[in-house]
Amino acid sequence: MTDPTVIHATFVLERTYAAPPARVFAAWSDRDTKARWFLGAEDGAAPGYELDFRVGGREAARGGPEGGPTYTYEARFRDIVPDRRIVSTYEMHLDDARISVSVATVELRGDGDGTRLVFTEQGAYLDGLDEPGQREEGVSSQLDALGALLERAPASA
Repeated sequence: MTDPTVIHATFVLERTYAAPPARVFAAWSDRDTKARWFLGAEDGAAPGYELDFRVGGREAARGGPEGGPTYTYEARFRDIVPDRRIVSTYEMHLDDARISVSVATVELRGDGDGTRLVFTEQGAYLDGLDEPGQREEGVSSQLDALGALLERAPASA
């Protein structure tokens, strides 16, 4: 067995959405809405996806390419301030191996009629199985999908 390694990294992503903070917050807190942008489940159906959105609550997803490795995401919500802030800790697994442990903070700030979202992740990427650049790219894609959902969904969604 090789010696265990860890890479520590922090990245910050910012997006501005043409939706008020309450609407952006709702897209994080509603299971079906979050499944659409977070997992790409267009109809909101995501078998095995769990979202218990409360302090101490759990979020979990499992999947991967057909015939390929299985990725598992398991998070706990540590702090929630409605329409303002979400702090979670989460682990990622590749099959049975833990590949990272992270703290993620979502800040929502009013910006005119819209919202400026600031996403900060502080991660420990383990044993060369994951790397910060890949994670940043993945989260960036998810935030772009959130923006697309907010643009096409009616204001009541």
